Amino acid sequence: MKRIEIKNGKHYASGEKVTICIENGVFTESLSGDPDEVIDAEGLTVFPGLIDMHCHLREPGYEYREDIKSGTKSAAKGGFTSVCCMPNTNPVCDNAAVVEGILRKAEQVGSCNVFPIGAASKGLNGKEISEMGLMKEAGIVAVSDDGKPIATANLLKKVLEYASDFDIPVLNHCEEMSISEGAMNEGAISTSLGLRGIPAIAEEIMISRDIQTAEYLDMPIHICHVSTAKGIEIIRQAKARGVKVTCETCPHYFSLTEECCQTYDTNFKMNPPLRTEKDRLAVIEGLKDGTIDCIVTDHAPHHIDEKDIEFSLANNGIIGFETAFAVGYTYLVKPGHLTLEELIRTMTVNPSSILHLGRGTLENGMPGDVMLADLSSDFTYTEEEILSKSHNSPYIGQDFTGRVKLTIAGGKITYDELR
Repeated sequence: MKRIEIKNGKHYASGEKVTICIENGVFTESLSGDPDEVIDAEGLTVFPGLIDMHCHLREPGYEYREDIKSGTKSAAKGGFTSVCCMPNTNPVCDNAAVVEGILRKAEQVGSCNVFPIGAASKGLNGKEISEMGLMKEAGIVAVSDDGKPIATANLLKKVLEYASDFDIPVLNHCEEMSISEGAMNEGAISTSLGLRGIPAIAEEIMISRDIQTAEYLDMPIHICHVSTAKGIEIIRQAKARGVKVTCETCPHYFSLTEECCQTYDTNFKMNPPLRTEKDRLAVIEGLKDGTIDCIVTDHAPHHIDEKDIEFSLANNGIIGFETAFAVGYTYLVKPGHLTLEELIRTMTVNPSSILHLGRGTLENGMPGDVMLADLSSDFTYTEEEILSKSHNSPYIGQDFTGRVKLTIAGGKITYDELR
């Protein structure tokens, strides 16, 4: 494996110029011989490789939307060196054979580390607990019924208890399905557009259920993609009284609002839906005070035929790998809401800690995962540059600051704009 030296780059936290050495796939204080590759990072900032703990690679079963090869290429372009893929594939990732198949394919064609998340229930059907122990032996890092909530409080209690035996984190998509049939956030705008709305309480009721269950059992739970002000406040209060709850949000929830849906552009249709300006500001506040632990992409590729239809019929979800860092830098760091170090913590150290990945820093002995970015680079995100198979992004045509220039995963260059 190559010996790599990165010189003249500015450390993301200290701001000082540093020399980074990678040998045998890990960070080292110095190299044992002459470097095989010297990367001049003059004018660039050096970061640990980003970690996305919530994405969809669509393989197996939906390769027409995305596959492991194209998805991890897209992730590498966004500075990600590790991604955790959700189990709503076909067949569902609810057994060791599917886990092993994903990992084998990722080893063959992947441009970053792939960590599968197994289904919490068999077939995502919300009835029987999945084979968690066997899946953990095969390589899962968490369980979730993502795309659906863990169906009942009884099942959630059993999942938390069973998962704790194997030290497997439980991630839950919080949505009370009985009141969530709609196309966008419920309110004046949904009414004016003639679209059925999804009320904020659909998310908040389920967050409350999950927190109360975790508190009763004194076991940890992770809440996926929080988007409402009240939901964040419920989590904030739970953390204050010592509940073992962590949570995440996505770039679109701190950069976009329900007003974007007024064009009927289905690239603004997602689940949870885009909320109000009050909710957007609450997400930012939750990131500022540490209530929200992680920023994830919820990268959800869809074929154009699934998006270029009526708003109410279109699939939920957007792609997000290639814009996540730039959106975070543009909307959070530049306005002064977060420091650069705080932003990167939500995209590296925190997800690594929650999922026990053992990566996310530039410390010697850690996996040699690096992102180099130009924080002075202003650019317009264009459809032509997208590496994902799908192009369902709400950010096409928007201007951002902070462009990823090079990504290294485990000592291997996986994306390079410098040459």
